[in-house]
Amino acid sequence: MSTESTEEGLKRVIGVPGLTLSIINGIVGAGIFALPGIVGGSLGAFGIFAYVFCGIMLASIMLCYAAIGSKATSSGGSYSYVENSLGDFPGYLVNWLYFFGWGIVGSAALMNILADSLAVMFPLFNEAFYRGLLFLFLTGLMITVNVFGAKLSVGIVKLITIIKLIPLFGIIILGFSYIDTANLHWDHLPSTAVFSNTALVLFFAFAGFETSLGASGEIKNSKRTVPLSLLMGGLFVLIIYLLLQTIAQGILGSQMAQFKDAPLAEVADRIIGPAGATILLVCVAISCFGNVTLDILCTPRSLFAGANNGSLPRFLGKVHPKFSTPYFAVITYGTLIFILSISGGFRQLAIMASACILIVYLAVILATIKLKLKEEEKGKGSFKIPGGIVIPLIGVASIVWVLTSLGKREILSTLLFILIISFMYLLTKWTKPKIKSSALPE
Repeated sequence: MSTESTEEGLKRVIGVPGLTLSIINGIVGAGIFALPGIVGGSLGAFGIFAYVFCGIMLASIMLCYAAIGSKATSSGGSYSYVENSLGDFPGYLVNWLYFFGWGIVGSAALMNILADSLAVMFPLFNEAFYRGLLFLFLTGLMITVNVFGAKLSVGIVKLITIIKLIPLFGIIILGFSYIDTANLHWDHLPSTAVFSNTALVLFFAFAGFETSLGASGEIKNSKRTVPLSLLMGGLFVLIIYLLLQTIAQGILGSQMAQFKDAPLAEVADRIIGPAGATILLVCVAISCFGNVTLDILCTPRSLFAGANNGSLPRFLGKVHPKFSTPYFAVITYGTLIFILSISGGFRQLAIMASACILIVYLAVILATIKLKLKEEEKGKGSFKIPGGIVIPLIGVASIVWVLTSLGKREILSTLLFILIISFMYLLTKWTKPKIKSSALPE
């Protein structure tokens, strides 16, 4: 059977099953092991509705990605969608927000989940010094693994994906009989401020689906594959998350806040016993390690490419003479994750990562709206968003509302980061001629 080739020289080999599984794996990360405690501690039984809200927000975002992604003909994901619709600068901004704000900060947040999980078994990791040593050792190990070659990293990540999902399904299957329905009742509604603050942190567990769309140029029949895969993957994740939160809340109830660092481990303890808690904590640590290892495998390749086309320092484009890996890019990226890991805890880093990825999503929705306004003569036969422009506007409104819960420190940090990126863009503009991309139809 022949495989369609693209203008980029890539083969269209990714179908609905492959893309759907990739989307599920991209969303279901280590964050879900810790977030039920944060949500339950802040909102109690009403926390389930935070998942519903995030699910609705995710659906509106995914529908926009489905619409714009079904028109894409080359690789690039969010970056190419925004650049080709809104222009060079918005695309450049989105690329850096995703690379640093979501990639590095998000991985640093996962490192803190890892440390929090180990601290339940080994309390010394609650101390800053030993926590820092742990981060240094683990990031050093991840860097070493990725410098030695991609094959080893991919093998590790495949194994860890299986290890990550088995205990989650185990909790869902075994946990229902332990639920106390009284724990699922709420006496009062939380304030809108508390709800939006919690939703901002929670969204950390819902993001990540867009990574799989970076391979737009290798997706077969994108007009069908992208929308269908996003729908199935998003629905599967929402159901899994709702079940996990319901079981955790139903078993722990008002005690949820006491186990905010590792709530599902406590649930496993009550279902299976101490061995269950230990197994789950080990799985959490392994899952975090796998997520960050995969990030250190994939994202430095973008730094490597940027160095080769002149938009980033040249040393990042160096290839190891023996292992044929972009070792300077890997070392630089891993070092930045280490620095961010020791600078804050999971909640603070998750807020920053969620804020950055929501800005990226906002830009993609605006790009979708712009394309929709001139859709009459373009993109015929591609996926159409139900309800016209209503869904994108729901996405814009929900994202803007959640972002209003950012504190002054987060707002200033984000604005400063955007200012630095803008300055970098101007430098790049002055030193490099403009290159037009063609990921979306003209």
